[in-house]
Amino acid sequence: MDCKKVEQLWQSRGFSCDLWVDPPGQVWEDYVHSVDELLMVVEGELELEMEGRTFRPKPGEEVLIPANVVHSVRNVGGTTARWLYGYKNKG
Repeated sequence: MDCKKVEQLWQSRGFSCDLWVDPPGQVWEDYVHSVDELLMVVEGELELEMEGRTFRPKPGEEVLIPANVVHSVRNVGGTTARWLYGYKNKG
């Protein structure tokens, strides 16, 4: 996966783009943001829960988390997970 290309694409759509790294077992429960968020797994296994649905995006699969939606992200793999995330610019 070319993270620079993803960053350019997201920026052209008005989103930031940064890399996040989580150790095995890391859990981020019940987060809410006031703007849309994009997420894309680079490596590892994440489980994403929002609006009563749980799914595991594959590396390279883009996920949109709408503004004001409660969501959780969990590293369910036995290895470090790396993922891109970005927030919609308010401008």
